[in-house]
Amino acid sequence: MTDGLDEVFRREAGRCTATVIRVLGDIDLAEDAVAEAFAIAAEQWPKTGIPPNPGGWITTTARNRAIDRLRRESTRSDRHLAAHRLHTDTMGPARNPDLDRLDDFVEVVADDQLRLMFLCAHPSLAADAQVALVLRLVAGLETSEIARAFVVAEPTMAQRIVRAKRKLHDNHASYRIPRLGELPDRLHTVLAAIYLIYTEGHTATSGQSLTRSDLSTEAIRLGRTLVELMPDEPEAVGLLALMLLTESRRPARSSTDGTVVRLADQDRSRWDQALIAQGHQLVRACLRRNRPGPFQIQAAIAAVHADAPSAKTTDWSQIIALYDQLYALRPHAVIALNRSVAVAELHGPDEGLAALARIDIATLDNYQPYHAARADLLARAGRRDEALAAYDRAIELTANAVERDFLMLQRAAL
Repeated sequence: MTDGLDEVFRREAGRCTATVIRVLGDIDLAEDAVAEAFAIAAEQWPKTGIPPNPGGWITTTARNRAIDRLRRESTRSDRHLAAHRLHTDTMGPARNPDLDRLDDFVEVVADDQLRLMFLCAHPSLAADAQVALVLRLVAGLETSEIARAFVVAEPTMAQRIVRAKRKLHDNHASYRIPRLGELPDRLHTVLAAIYLIYTEGHTATSGQSLTRSDLSTEAIRLGRTLVELMPDEPEAVGLLALMLLTESRRPARSSTDGTVVRLADQDRSRWDQALIAQGHQLVRACLRRNRPGPFQIQAAIAAVHADAPSAKTTDWSQIIALYDQLYALRPHAVIALNRSVAVAELHGPDEGLAALARIDIATLDNYQPYHAARADLLARAGRRDEALAAYDRAIELTANAVERDFLMLQRAAL
């Protein structure tokens, strides 16, 4: 039952929170109500069993608990306002102008989770704080998982999230309803959040499984919904293409015993050709628009990989050129790391290590993929002792059991 409840929480917590926020108009109250609903489920479900629609059960229970709390704690005028909001949510449009605008927003952005993403992209918050808040509320990611996505320390990320929620609350902006014309200005935050949700699903920060398919599936669903909402935004199309092309490799990423299979060693006949075809179609649509952006370039890199019938036939020179273009738009150490790996594939491990050496180590010292990539290149260059030390650092930073086992096997092979 504990495993079943955990699975429901991972799959439904973000969706339930988004729905309850829409109803209540208050982030903190909605979070508390959903948490309380899951606590009630932990007491009742072992006796009654998991209901057929667990997400609906959690949402209804959270909504009812929130109503009870409002009745207990609010003043008469507050109760009247809350009752009016709850009533209009089920009975029809409100007369309050702000609530009228909410109805317009709901009609345009019908998906609760996508709508919450736009709401969290509040202009009073820093861009990183906006994305972190979305990952916490919509995806239900733990602080450690969000910190890894941003390549920062966990306490630093915890402080960012707390400050962001406090700022929204202090500004009475926790459910500020953006005007429809503001959506393009908030799109960058939404795209970044969807991509990071997918990234966590593609390779989980921790746990006994390499992936979290629930997050990957949800990110792709949100990507498709966003493209339907904003079909003329090439970066939205590029993000969806990137996720589909990356997802196409999922069947080949693990062997039958669950061991990680590196990209170069994957059986490409197991790649999902339908997803590749969809991804290529979207990439071509982006090229026709000729408005390149970071997600479109990353999708183009994924398309080059998908085009190659084998690892040896991969056009690494084109991939390096695309990384150069990407780095010019977004000069980030992780992009430089990925480019260094591509350089090693084209020119050998020594050239790749030289490129790695030009990256500011302080930026990536706590980033496991950096040490794993460096260990692999050092091993290929015959620098055994340095490779062992790099593998030790990578293993130290790895909380995912499957990834750790893979790195330990690589280390043992030396």
